Amino acid sequence: MKTPALLIVLAACGQHKGSEDPAVPTLQVTSPAFAANAEIPAEFTCEGPDSQPPLAWSGAPAATKAYAVIVDDPDAPDPAAPKQTWVHLVAMTSATSLGADATLGTNDFGKTAWGGPCPPIGRHRYFFKVYALDAPVGQAGIKKDALLAQMKGHILAKGELIGTYQKKR
Repeated sequence: MKTPALLIVLAACGQHKGSEDPAVPTLQVTSPAFAANAEIPAEFTCEGPDSQPPLAWSGAPAATKAYAVIVDDPDAPDPAAPKQTWVHLVAMTSATSLGADATLGTNDFGKTAWGGPCPPIGRHRYFFKVYALDAPVGQAGIKKDALLAQMKGHILAKGELIGTYQKKR
């Protein structure tokens, strides 16, 4: 009697495991400032005015109510020996582009603002990740990990644009 019950439990566990990480549709994320896998212009870095680069996305499902944007660098501090992922931007918006209406979270510079690339050594990759959500999440000042926790179960689609940067000086 114990064997059939055990098989049912194991079968149910196997079916649940596949649903923990469902495939989500892909958003198209673009910037007129740089192409995918290309260098981010200096004006958006610490070697320029450190302006926030323009970013837009499309292809969200009809049920989308909000978006979350996270920009981070997994190559910190040295791409040859990365030790952490450095967060440059945390933002929430209802628009299909990143503008002044976005609510900003706290980046790893300790600011509620864009913190542009300023790698200490080597060429780093910057992941501009956009998530389409079925409900607004987050609040001003939120950090990346807290936002990701609030987004759990609300992601309808996601996409990313990768840019690179290496300091010239």
